[in-house]
Amino acid sequence: MVLSLEERERRVIADTNKIRFFPYSIVRGEGAYLVAEDGRRILDLAGTWGTASLGYAHPAVVEAVTRAVGTMASASNVSTTNPEAVALAEELLAATPGTGDRRVWFGHCGSDANDALARCVVAATGRSRFVSFIGGTHGGLSGSLALSGYSAQQLNSVPSTRAGQVYVPYPDPYRPPFAGDVVKQSLDYFQYLLDTIAPPSQVAGVFLEVVMCDAGDIVPPPGFLKGLADLCRRNGILLICDEVKVGLGRTGFLHSFEIEGVVPDIISFGKAIGGGLPLSAVVGPAEILNHKLGLTITTTSGNPVSAAAGRAVLRTITGERLMDNAAARGRQIMDGLRRLSNRHPMIGDVRGRGLIIGVDLVEDRGTRRPATKACAKVVYRAAELGAALFYVGHHSNVLELTPPLTLSEAEADEGLQIIDRALEDVAAGRVSDAAVAAYAGW
Repeated sequence: MVLSLEERERRVIADTNKIRFFPYSIVRGEGAYLVAEDGRRILDLAGTWGTASLGYAHPAVVEAVTRAVGTMASASNVSTTNPEAVALAEELLAATPGTGDRRVWFGHCGSDANDALARCVVAATGRSRFVSFIGGTHGGLSGSLALSGYSAQQLNSVPSTRAGQVYVPYPDPYRPPFAGDVVKQSLDYFQYLLDTIAPPSQVAGVFLEVVMCDAGDIVPPPGFLKGLADLCRRNGILLICDEVKVGLGRTGFLHSFEIEGVVPDIISFGKAIGGGLPLSAVVGPAEILNHKLGLTITTTSGNPVSAAAGRAVLRTITGERLMDNAAARGRQIMDGLRRLSNRHPMIGDVRGRGLIIGVDLVEDRGTRRPATKACAKVVYRAAELGAALFYVGHHSNVLELTPPLTLSEAEADEGLQIIDRALEDVAAGRVSDAAVAAYAGW
């Protein structure tokens, strides 16, 4: 008996290494498309959770990686240096706003970047507490998981805690945590904590995703980012921007914090920077990232092959102005989704920045009750029709689109057509409960 790729995988790869929404056995990728084991071409509107910033098999990445593998200047930057890692650090510093003497730390994913920078910040400041937002996701390792306030991580895994960790409500305009002005309420709540149980003398930094992804692709109202930066500055607290999923062109800006002209103290990168290869980075003050007690070593960090891929990604995004394409395609898709909402009452809200887009599905627009089961079915049906997208949100009811930044106008239209058909089929009862039962997602 010949087993399928999915059947073989179930026999050998641990479930703790997976989040699955539908059968997804991929044998190769080409641009914005993935090719399934059965030969079907699937438009990847998820971009492997935003990791495939340039799509798949992009010529610039292929050339850079092939060259680096062919010369293989060591396998690490830990005990030797190599030209690819040094050059990538120089180029990241040049592309990232900031003042003073700064350094770059390299790792493999956003989880280890946020974990490492937290260690360095505690060591350098002598302060042990961090503030992050309810719904924020900053990684899956013990340290970075403890910084995260996303319900699926906290409820569906062994809890990881950090002494003194503080979580603050995020200003969600569609599902507001407070009545009235959500920006003022969230910032006032944060200040109240600083005035009472979390004095600034104990708080080292604030972790922030400018668009809160896994909580439902929440875009804060204007004024929040600047207000938060001002609050941090007044209280001597470091502002740490997690650009892992929303940075490097995705929001229509090279860096998402440029939306309000904010310049953070420390920035973490992951996912997109490697173009599909394992790579992460932290950019921050030398006195923090050089602190001897912040030592965080992983053997293959600064690997020349991954660093070469990172250089190709950064050069392509900036050289080809892919942030502009992200802005244009994002407008096209969001306009199209809002038109679809006229025919599909399941669409409660469409939000996003550039090519990070959330579609909040509801059972009733009046009550905004989350359409959790229907959302799983829409994602499943879209995959059958030829498009991959995932869902996020505290209630697992938000379709998330994070396609490659190279997405074309025609590909965006194709994606909209598939989503339209998937919504129609689910509303008509053409997708059974049994079909999605084996794919629990979050």
